[in-house]
Amino acid sequence: MAPLLRRSWAPKGHPSVIREKAGHREKVSVAAALGLAPGWGRLGLACRTLVNDYFDNQAAAAFVGDLFEGLGGPAVLLWDGGTMHKGDPVDDLAALYEGRLHLERMPPHAPELMPPEQLWAWLKDDRLCNFAPAGAQELHEAVLRELALAENDQQLLRSFVHESRLPWPRALLF
Repeated sequence: MAPLLRRSWAPKGHPSVIREKAGHREKVSVAAALGLAPGWGRLGLACRTLVNDYFDNQAAAAFVGDLFEGLGGPAVLLWDGGTMHKGDPVDDLAALYEGRLHLERMPPHAPELMPPEQLWAWLKDDRLCNFAPAGAQELHEAVLRELALAENDQQLLRSFVHESRLPWPRALLF
């Protein structure tokens, strides 16, 4: 809930005052997937949010399962080695879609390879910096609003892919 503070337009010597709701453990957790396929002609962004909860391996597997059902075809999922990407729910998901869903684990401490990490940086460092919400619901609404903007901005989504250091096949990046 504490804002990431950045420069403001306050006059020099008179810093702006940002009041934050301290001492509370409210939060908003976000899961996202960037989709890229040669036949789409565009990038897709899918997101799910949880208010005052977090994505464990069960919630992450449910998100991917719902996402995969909407795709209808084979897919390769790249994700890091975080604990929410391991365990029985993830193994069950892989077994359920065996042959159609390939889970490719990336190095656990290599955020520079993951395009969604660029999305998080944009969201936290650019769009929501200096934002001190009154509560988790206000933060949730702001996150949803910003993610909707990103979802409809192909140039922005492409920038997340290009900023990652993942060696993408250039034919997919139009």
